[in-house]
Amino acid sequence: MQQQQMEVNPRGIPKAPFVENVEDHVSEQEPVEIVLKKFQEATAKYKFMEMNHLTRKRNLDAKIPEIRKTLEMVQFLETEANNGDDGTKEIETMYELNDTLYATAKIKPTGKVCLWLGANVMLEYPVEEAAELLASKLSAALKTLKNTEEDLAYLRDQITTMEVNTARVYNWDVKQRRLARAKAEAADAAGLD
Repeated sequence: MQQQQMEVNPRGIPKAPFVENVEDHVSEQEPVEIVLKKFQEATAKYKFMEMNHLTRKRNLDAKIPEIRKTLEMVQFLETEANNGDDGTKEIETMYELNDTLYATAKIKPTGKVCLWLGANVMLEYPVEEAAELLASKLSAALKTLKNTEEDLAYLRDQITTMEVNTARVYNWDVKQRRLARAKAEAADAAGLD
């Protein structure tokens, strides 16, 4: 087989070659067993990548609603701060203590919010800057989710292609063995006559 440039998707996942002619892939140097093993290894690699992408998608599906919820709250605080007469108007709200437990609070506008950044780190931001930061994080997460979904569809196609390749090579091998057996039986029958 000649060395050729591998076709890849925009994020570097290689395209599975489609086997049109099995004889091009099977030779004395690479018998059927070796070709089948290579195809099965490639299929396993694609499935591993698919599992990683599914995990990433699941994490993004959980993360995006949290970012949206936080952004909406920051935008609400920004709107309330701009609508206040002299910046002393309190906002009465309910806040979540637990999944099913809420408490009432009165918030004085300060023009600042604290955001969890992860790894037990919280930083204080001006409301406008926090809104910009959250908007950019949401945009990046949505773009990553879109790319991940595209990659998952691409990986499913590659897995299907490799499974079809494996079936084609296996079926070709079965057919070749039957032909060889039929020739041997015909030769034995001709030798007996």
